[in-house]
Amino acid sequence: MSDRTTTAPAPLPPTAAGPPPPPPGGRPLTATLVRLKLSLLRNGLRQSAGRRAAYIASAVVSLLFAALLVLGLVALRGHAYAPTVTLVLTAALALGWAVMPLFFPSGDETLDPTRLVMLPLRPEPLVRSLLVASLVGVGPFFTLCLLTGSLVALTRGWAAAVLAVPAGVLTLLVCVALARAVAAANTRLLTSRKGRDLAVLSGLIIAVGAQLVNVAVQRVGSAGGLTQLDPAVAVLRWIPPVSALSSVEEAGRGQWGRALAQLVLGGAALGLLLWWWRRSLTKLMTAPDGSTLGAADNPARKGRGDHTSRLRAFAYALAPSGRERERTAAVVERSLRYVWRDPKTKAAWITSLAIGLIIPVFNALQGGGSVYLACFAAGMLGVQMYNQFGQDTSAFWMVALSLSTARDAYVELRARALALLTITLPYATLVTVLTAALLGAWRQLPEALGLSYALLGAMTATGAWASARYPYSIPQEGNKNVAPGQAGLAWISVLGGMVGGAALCLPLLALQIGLHAGGGHAWLWVVLPAGAAYGTLLAYTGLRLAAPKAAGRVPEILEAVSKG
Repeated sequence: MSDRTTTAPAPLPPTAAGPPPPPPGGRPLTATLVRLKLSLLRNGLRQSAGRRAAYIASAVVSLLFAALLVLGLVALRGHAYAPTVTLVLTAALALGWAVMPLFFPSGDETLDPTRLVMLPLRPEPLVRSLLVASLVGVGPFFTLCLLTGSLVALTRGWAAAVLAVPAGVLTLLVCVALARAVAAANTRLLTSRKGRDLAVLSGLIIAVGAQLVNVAVQRVGSAGGLTQLDPAVAVLRWIPPVSALSSVEEAGRGQWGRALAQLVLGGAALGLLLWWWRRSLTKLMTAPDGSTLGAADNPARKGRGDHTSRLRAFAYALAPSGRERERTAAVVERSLRYVWRDPKTKAAWITSLAIGLIIPVFNALQGGGSVYLACFAAGMLGVQMYNQFGQDTSAFWMVALSLSTARDAYVELRARALALLTITLPYATLVTVLTAALLGAWRQLPEALGLSYALLGAMTATGAWASARYPYSIPQEGNKNVAPGQAGLAWISVLGGMVGGAALCLPLLALQIGLHAGGGHAWLWVVLPAGAAYGTLLAYTGLRLAAPKAAGRVPEILEAVSKG
């Protein structure tokens, strides 16, 4: 018989940081992820007083807006247009849940499931737990408030009241699952350079969408009211998650077959979204990403050589012939590559392109405006000539090594202006022709084109001079477009140059006004060739005057653009 006895191992003593963590499985995964979500929120607010104040202010504004929205929806109870308003609002809310993770991927750190890759978690319980944890936050609470007001406005009778609770819960779960499924399916994109580009452009997309909504609301208000939305609402009734809310209205009218079908459709959509979410999580946690694959195995990179060759050939064909053609082509190629690859440069260009189109075209669509508003496109695009060296940031030192003479600086600035004009010149022409077509103002088209070309030349001239005289740095990280301490330089550069560009166009304006006042309407077509020639002269003169300034201030420019 053995003298040894079996004893239980002694428990580990608690450390200074507290008791040891419980073993895996000691706490439910759902509770753990909810606590993690609350901890991330709390720790994020502790980082700075500014972030805490911004979060509190946004939460207060959201809650006040939600309260007002609930009161308005409750006041619609019994109104004939209550189903139209509530169903359209729910569709817009679901669309917001679907696209917001793409535009603001950094708004919620739990949207990135790759942080959980190294943990021994199975997809099924992970999806269930993340779904519950996703209900914590201001966004889900705002959605719950809107759904509550919508259900109160739609509910009629005890049968609809009984169905309202599961319909509301189902709608909320579908919205949250939709956001999570979209985020999980696009995680690789959101964590890449293209995803950061999309986040930079989110403000522009939202602004354009808001303008479209504004035009739609004006059209609805002037074309017979909300009855114009009846065909769209008839379709939305059968699209989840709107179908779940519509089932409450159908139940109140005694249409139990339609109500049950719409509710089942919402449940099927939830199941499909959860399956898609689970499949995306499994792929993220098991499939290799681009960082583990060689460049030769990535089919997306095989065509980049051909793309580079085509861009280089285009830049070479665009450059004027002569002994400086090689350098001009290289600068044109580099400038166009910045437009396509650099997030800040791309955002500035797309903003200018969109706003330059929205202002004249939307005014024309609303029955107002003038063909001369198309000059706004030339002005917005001409701003891209400003701060040319600041776009290079600290990489400008490589350009600075080649700017030893005024001729070198002239070739550099001319090539950058040439790259800019390859986009701005045809785009300004297109916007002007489109505006004239929408307004039927074909007789004013030569005048508007002449003014646009002259304004482009003036902005190119003043932009080149401002780039040499008032350069400033553009930070690569964050949403700031000017480095701290250089805001004054940016204002002087852009505003001063724009005022100067407008002043340079006064001779052409005097010619146009003189022809109108003197009755020479038959000669107004002269404004087009005169504007093109005058704009070319202004651009050439501005580049010539800016070149010696740039060559003589290379050290100052390098110091200014490297502060970011």
